Amino acid sequence: MSGHNSKKTVGTLPNTTVKSPYVPVALTWLVWTLFAASIVVLATRIQFGGTWSIPGVVAIDGLTVLMWVVVTFFSGVVHSYSRRYMAGSTHETRFFSTVFGFTLVVMGLVAADHIALFGLLWLSMGLLMAKLVGTVRGWTQAQAAERVARRYFLASSVLLGVALTALWWLTGATTISGIEAAAETLGGPVWLVAASALVLAAMIQSALVPFHNWLLSSMTAPTPASALMHAGFVNAGGILLTRFAPVITVDAGLMFAVVAIGGASAIGGRLLKSVQTDVKSKLGCSTVGQMGFMIMQAGLGFFGAAITHLILHGFYKAYQFLSAGERVEHTSPDARPSRTTARLTSVVDVIVTLVTGLAGGVLFAMLTGKGQHVDSGLLLTFFVVFTTLHASRSAIEQTALPTTVRYGAVPLVFFPAIIVYAVVYESVSMLLEIGPVTTELTLLHGIIVVVFVGVYIGIETGIHENSQRLYVALLNASQPSSDTVLTTTEDYNEY
Repeated sequence: MSGHNSKKTVGTLPNTTVKSPYVPVALTWLVWTLFAASIVVLATRIQFGGTWSIPGVVAIDGLTVLMWVVVTFFSGVVHSYSRRYMAGSTHETRFFSTVFGFTLVVMGLVAADHIALFGLLWLSMGLLMAKLVGTVRGWTQAQAAERVARRYFLASSVLLGVALTALWWLTGATTISGIEAAAETLGGPVWLVAASALVLAAMIQSALVPFHNWLLSSMTAPTPASALMHAGFVNAGGILLTRFAPVITVDAGLMFAVVAIGGASAIGGRLLKSVQTDVKSKLGCSTVGQMGFMIMQAGLGFFGAAITHLILHGFYKAYQFLSAGERVEHTSPDARPSRTTARLTSVVDVIVTLVTGLAGGVLFAMLTGKGQHVDSGLLLTFFVVFTTLHASRSAIEQTALPTTVRYGAVPLVFFPAIIVYAVVYESVSMLLEIGPVTTELTLLHGIIVVVFVGVYIGIETGIHENSQRLYVALLNASQPSSDTVLTTTEDYNEY
């Protein structure tokens, strides 16, 4: 209203000098203790091998101990970060208790062998994450976001229950190891129901298109909860497919479908990100795309690559969310808005980018043996080339170094990175003891690659920006549930 001035407030800031409650301090120390213990267990597993188990209940194998280290590390970072972030909040103790409980549930999930225990822990994991999304009880939007997330996670749990029941019906086994042992007998319509339900459960948990709404509606979650969600929780889809790899790899047609699903989400996430304006929504759409890449790797039969991807993506996305505030720029809009994508400015830029990408693919193929035959390994190597091309292009465009130094620095940075990735991939594959399940390439695989490259080139050249219809469609597809959106500054008072 003209002539009316009012002072906006978001409530009193927390007093961070007040001594923290005992529970957050104790749980932070405890989770770091679990991390140290997990490293010891991992080292012991590498040294002596084998699977430690309580028959019919839990089985601690390579995937288990690796995930214990990863989960406790991310949880430790979130606990430590939250000591200051949640200081003074009335929700502090409950938040820490929920995060620690979530950590224990995930540790139990990756060790569970009995299918009923696995299903129960999967359900508990989803309910605890939904609770973290709705941490702030004073926000009706946070409670709405919690309800949205809970509905998706319950659907995922129901699908997993259908899959586990069907597998028990087929094999008579009540354990995951028993189902794996009977994998050669799987097939037919009941198996198809089980396998399809597993894939759908993984898609929901990993927020793949078209199940990404719960992720984009979860922005009311505290930042450390978002970091735990994007660095850990969404990876559950990859873990699920890896744990039930013998079921998924029965039929090449299903594997191809998983590749197509992952590819669609990888492209979809990139397109959705292009219309976002705020940092956390961009990161959310990025997660949708990255989870698509992870599922693609599982569909190609390279479960070690999928686990490697989720670990490295977890490190990257945890850092991105915990440092999100530093990325907010307080600037005025330009009079003439520029395109959202940069451009290579010379022929030399293009040549250096192409040479770096192709050389990176050759290096990866030499180190891992993938891409040397016409099979799914060739597609894995292609995506390494593709990723290297994209990263080197971004580095050439954005770095402020002199031209000659920039051209020399790009390969010097990316080649060691590819070596590290190849070493981590080989190490993870050896620890998992799950060999690659390579499949023959078909015309359909080629179509996926052509479409993928075509869409990527269209995005990078800005062609998609010329279509108002596409822009509106992407904007609508990336909208969170309306009742989860904070619309006024007064809504942001979480204290």
